[in-house]
Amino acid sequence: MTVQEITQALGLEVLSAGNPDASVEGCYICDLLSLAMSKVSEHDAWITVQTNINIVAIAVLTELSCVIIAEKMQVDESVLEKAREENVAVLRSDKSAFEIAMEIGNRL
Repeated sequence: MTVQEITQALGLEVLSAGNPDASVEGCYICDLLSLAMSKVSEHDAWITVQTNINIVAIAVLTELSCVIIAEKMQVDESVLEKAREENVAVLRSDKSAFEIAMEIGNRL
């Protein structure tokens, strides 16, 4: 699936568009930034409640397809500006990380 297909299928809010055609091949749930950086795979959707600027850095370094913010957490505009600058897709849902992962897993 693509980021755009997952966005539409799950009804996600787009905070930063990134590359809507990027392939999503799996997902990873983690809120510990250092662990996410070492465990996430290229082309994953990373599901987290973290919203600081480091989510953008991790997305760029690991070549994630997108970052999905769970629980409708607020993301500072400066983080979103950096995400747009780096072409990182940041999406948001009011659902829990588990619910989001289950929906993605059922579609992959």
